[in-house]
Amino acid sequence: MPYRNLVPAPRSVTPQPGGDGRDFVLGPASVLVAGPGTEDTARWLRATVSPATGWPLPPGGEHGSTQGGADGGTGGGALVLSTDEAVAARLGPEGYELRASAGSLRITGGAPAGVFWGAQTLRQLLGPAAFRRAGTARDGMGRRIPAVHIEDGPRFAWRGHLLDVARHFTPKDGVLRTLDLLAAHKLNVLHLHLTDDQGWRVEIRHRPRLTEVGGTRARTRVGHGGRVPGTQPLWDERAHGGWYSQEDLREIVAYAADRHITVVPEIDVPGHSQAAIAAYPELGNTDAVDTARTAVWTDWGVSSDILAPGEHVLRFYEGVLEELLEIFPSRFIHLGGDECPKDQWRASPSARARMRELGLSTDEPDSPRGAGRGRAAPECALQAWFVQHFDHWLAARGRRLIGWDEILEGGPDLTTGAAVSSWRGRAGGVAAARAGHDVVMCPEDQVYLDHRQDGGATEPVPLGYVRTLRDVYHFEPVPGELAGTPQERHVLGAQANMWTECTENQQRVDYQTFPRLTAFAEAVWSSLPAPARRGAHFADFERRMTDEHYARLEAMGVAFRPPGGPRPWQRRPGIVGRPLDGPGEEPSDGPEEEPPGAGEGAAGGPEAVPGG
Repeated sequence: MPYRNLVPAPRSVTPQPGGDGRDFVLGPASVLVAGPGTEDTARWLRATVSPATGWPLPPGGEHGSTQGGADGGTGGGALVLSTDEAVAARLGPEGYELRASAGSLRITGGAPAGVFWGAQTLRQLLGPAAFRRAGTARDGMGRRIPAVHIEDGPRFAWRGHLLDVARHFTPKDGVLRTLDLLAAHKLNVLHLHLTDDQGWRVEIRHRPRLTEVGGTRARTRVGHGGRVPGTQPLWDERAHGGWYSQEDLREIVAYAADRHITVVPEIDVPGHSQAAIAAYPELGNTDAVDTARTAVWTDWGVSSDILAPGEHVLRFYEGVLEELLEIFPSRFIHLGGDECPKDQWRASPSARARMRELGLSTDEPDSPRGAGRGRAAPECALQAWFVQHFDHWLAARGRRLIGWDEILEGGPDLTTGAAVSSWRGRAGGVAAARAGHDVVMCPEDQVYLDHRQDGGATEPVPLGYVRTLRDVYHFEPVPGELAGTPQERHVLGAQANMWTECTENQQRVDYQTFPRLTAFAEAVWSSLPAPARRGAHFADFERRMTDEHYARLEAMGVAFRPPGGPRPWQRRPGIVGRPLDGPGEEPSDGPEEEPPGAGEGAAGGPEAVPGG
């Protein structure tokens, strides 16, 4: 039964009694009835399902009446889309009900987003062929969906994915494709990492050199050869570059909005800024280093070139953000704030003067203020001052800053609206939530998709920790220290991050991302038990992947990692990675919670499907 293979697992699936005569048949004569607020989903269905099936889905009557009637073969049923406040009260605004029966299939959402997620479920019920861009079926018959009642809704409001387009640029069409893949997995946030030491990817019209100079680097290190003891460097001597025009980004934002996905842009400050300094040398610490010689970085790691803490730099980035806010309507704007080496500030007379002006240092400029007394070193406090300036600047314009967990260091002056991306494990998220800040959990040792998927020798460019499909499925966004406390409400959700230092093209990004992003999607959407009791759920997830979801990914052209390991052409022999050991074993499965429907007496009887 197709409803046994839904990913992510819905809250409940209840087959309805009766034989084939009660099934819904979608076919050439079917109509589409779109209630108020569901027009975007109707357009999406006609743009996606219609080409894959060849069925036009013309508008139908207000009450779901069919044109031509259901004949049990070619299909004449009605798809009926609507919203209902009662569904919102029970399942949330992104929740939905799907009821399939003879003559009609009704998707009722708590809000328009819920209708759209219900349409993703409908597409899965139609089979893998519905994920192709053109029809391949030759029989002309309708698609039969057994009579069923599905209730569903997400566990978390922030179900995100970070795509790093700074290290290796992803052309616009690749970003649009990424949005389609997120939508297919009911993920609703795309975090675009737009700037870094290795490239600046967003057009700023009043600062054209950011892309003219910062958008291209002279060459690229391949893997980590030369950075790992005993290895030789390997370089791709071609220039690497690319950026998005403002119209490109508006198109991406609109395309995402049609799929109920929010695009959160990231402009990294004050570290990870070498590309910006290469374009405008006055942004750097000119009294500590010769910034006129700075070029867009060709290496990996963390550059020592950081922004100067001067008023001219603040004004420069305020101008950048003014243009950014016109493009991105997202409530959150990500400003990085991570991995900022302070050596240049320590060496810079103007940076030291700024510290003294702000009361951050003693008369001995080399002595950390309050050293040994639990107070932040002045350079750390200066970084906090830098980030907090933009926190308040954004808040005054009705937006909210979000940054990596380093923004908690150096001072307590973040606005209450500032949020934290907790990447260095869970401690930053716990501290932020206890301080009253919202949190997005994305711990490196759990959901960084650039990390290797297996410890075997054939894994391409092995980076970081081994994090298998099972590991990602067992990811729990709510830290144990917050579970069941009032601070748990500050955990907005989680995101899986795809950094692209060693993924130079779409095929490599696909390999690192899938199928682990599918497991992540279930971890943040479905109501799973604690990780130690997910063994049966993971076994069922693997079955659903094998029975149908791998075929869906193939139909969408995704070059995912096969369960048995990389295909020969997915390997990268001779390219040095940077593997890490640890940081612990995957959760051991304790007493199991069976997936709903696995035992007798489950809703819907023996046909009920695991619902998370």
